[in-house]
Amino acid sequence: MDGTLVHFTFDVVAWIAAGLSLLWLKRLTGVQFPTSTTRSLNYIAALLFGAGIGAVLFGTANLWLSNQTGIARSVEGGIAGGIIAIELYKKIAGIRERTGARFALPLAAGVAVGRIGCYLAGLDDFTYGMPTALPWGHDFGDGIPRHPVQLYESAAMLLFAAAYVACLRRGNRFVIENGFYLAVGYYGVQRFLWEFVKPYGGVIGPLTLFHILSALLAIYAIVMIATAPDRGAVHDRAFA
Repeated sequence: MDGTLVHFTFDVVAWIAAGLSLLWLKRLTGVQFPTSTTRSLNYIAALLFGAGIGAVLFGTANLWLSNQTGIARSVEGGIAGGIIAIELYKKIAGIRERTGARFALPLAAGVAVGRIGCYLAGLDDFTYGMPTALPWGHDFGDGIPRHPVQLYESAAMLLFAAAYVACLRRGNRFVIENGFYLAVGYYGVQRFLWEFVKPYGGVIGPLTLFHILSALLAIYAIVMIATAPDRGAVHDRAFA
C-alpha cells in the first residue's frame, strides 16, 4: 500500500480512536470532569482550524529546515496550533473556565495510533530516526537500520494512557482536573527526548524546531497546572 494512503488511513483511525476514548470516558462511572463549553460549534471550529494550520505550518517548516522539499504535517504542530487557537478563542469569547480536562485520553490515544501509521508509511513520511546498530533498528526500505522513533512515541503515549486511566479509576481529582495539561507536558518531554535521534535540521545548535516546540508545550503545561484556581485545595487521594 502506498505510504500516503497508509498515513491517511491511520490518521482516520487515530481520530476514531480519540473519539471512542472520549465516549468511553463519558461512560466511566464516578468520573466527573469540570464543566466546559467544548460542545460549542465555534469552539470545535477554532480547535480544528488551529490544529490544521499548526500541523502544516510546523511540519513544513521542519521539512525546509532539514533541507527537504514539499509540504508536511506534524502532530506536535497540530497540538500546538490547537492550543493557541483555543486560548485565543477563549480570550475573545470571554471564557475563563478551563476546557481541556476531558481531552487527555483522546490526545494520548490519537497520537499512539497515528504514530503507527507514520511507522508503516516508511521513508516518504520523514518521521524515522537516525541510523542505529541496536537490535530493534528498522529498515524502512533503504537498507539502513534506523531508530523506529514513531513506535517509541506510540509506546510512550500508551503508557501515559494506562497511567491516566488508572488514576481516573482511583478518583484522583488532580489528574481528572489537570489531565490535559499532564498529557501535553508529558508529550512535550518525551518528544523532546526522541528528537535527539531524528535526522532533522538544527535551529539552535543541535536543537531542532521540535525541540523548541516540545519545550514550549512542557512549559505551557507546567504554568497551567501551577496556576490552577483550586490547586491548593485539591486532595490527591491516589498519592495520599
